[in-house]
Amino acid sequence: MNLRIPGPTPLPREVAEAGGREMINHRGPEFADLIARTTEGVRRVYGTENEVLTLSASGTGGMEAAVANHVSPGERVLVVTIGVFGNRFAEIVTAYGGIPQLLEHEHGTAADANEVDRILASDPSIRTVLITHNETSTGATNVALPRIAEAVRHHDRLLLVDAISSLSSIPVDVDGWGLDVVVSGSQKGWMMGPGLAFISVSERAWERQERCTAPRFYFDLRRARRSLEAGQTPWTPAIPLLFQLDRALELMFEEGIEAIYERHRRLARMTRDGVRSLGLELLAAEGVESDTVTAMRVPEGIAASDILRVAREEHGTVFAGGQGPLGGKIVRFGHLGYVSEEDVSSGLDALAGTLRALGFAGAGAAV
Repeated sequence: MNLRIPGPTPLPREVAEAGGREMINHRGPEFADLIARTTEGVRRVYGTENEVLTLSASGTGGMEAAVANHVSPGERVLVVTIGVFGNRFAEIVTAYGGIPQLLEHEHGTAADANEVDRILASDPSIRTVLITHNETSTGATNVALPRIAEAVRHHDRLLLVDAISSLSSIPVDVDGWGLDVVVSGSQKGWMMGPGLAFISVSERAWERQERCTAPRFYFDLRRARRSLEAGQTPWTPAIPLLFQLDRALELMFEEGIEAIYERHRRLARMTRDGVRSLGLELLAAEGVESDTVTAMRVPEGIAASDILRVAREEHGTVFAGGQGPLGGKIVRFGHLGYVSEEDVSSGLDALAGTLRALGFAGAGAAV
C-alpha cells in the first residue's frame, strides 16, 4: 500500500525492525546511553544550542506540554492560526485556563507578520504567542515565521511553535529565528513510528516555567529535565520507539540534513506540478505551499470520499481527506519523511487513474 498521507509516514525497513528489539531496563546504563545519544541526535536535527527533551506522547502531547509549562490560568495569549492545528493550540490553551485571542487567516494562506506586530504593540497584556509553522490541514507554511519571531522578540514576548510537520523536513532555524519553544513529532519527517514528541526549550522559556502556575504532572518539563540529567525519563518511556529513533537518526545523518531539505523541496515541486497537470487546483496560495503536504480542491461533481475509496481499493494508494471545515472539500497528498520520486510518481499515477475512473475530464497523465 502506497501511504500518501501527512503522517504517520512510511518507515525504512531497518527502522521498523529496530523497534522489534528486546526490551532493556529503562533505569539502567543501556538506556542512559540510548537517551543521551538520541537526545544529542534530535538536538542536532533541531540545530539548536537549547536543551531538547523527548516525551513519550503524540505531537499533540508536545503541544500540550508547551502550553502547560508556559501559560498560566487567566493569562491572555495570542494564537496565530491558519488551520485546524493552529486552532488546536487555542483549544489546549482554553483547557488549561488560558484566554486565547485568535488571529485567524483564510485556509490556504499564511500569517501576516505586520498584523502580529500590531497586536503585540497595542496589547501589553499578551505575554505569549503560539503559532503553527506548517499547517498540514491546508498544505500551507507560515513562511513569515522568522519575521513573526522577530516581532515577538522585539516586544519581549515568548514564542511557542508547533513545528510537528516541518522540523526535520523543512528548514527551521530555532536559534537564528529566536524560537523559544519548538515542538516536533516522530510520525512526520523523522521516518519512524508515532508516539514521541520532541521539544526544545530556550533559557527564557525555562525562566517562564518557574513562574507558570498551570497544573502539570506527566508533562512537567522540569521533571523531564532533571531525569535526563540522570540518564532517565520521569515516566516509563516508549523504548521501542527510541530504538527506532536511534536508527532513523543514523539514516538522516547519512543522507545529510541539507540534502533532506532539498529532497523535500524537489518532491513537493514534483507533486504540485503533477496535481496541476491533472487539472486540479491547489488550496495553498502561491508562495506559501508546503513542502511536506499538498492539499488539492475536490473537483465539482465528485465526492472526496469517492476519491479516497477508489484510490485505496483500485490503486493501492491512501490519500488523506480534509479536516474540520475542509472536510469533503479537499484531498491531501503527503510527501514527507521516507519518500522518493518513485513514491510520488506512483501516487500521482494513482490519483490520475482515480479521477479518470470517476469521470473527471481534466485527468490526464500526471507525470
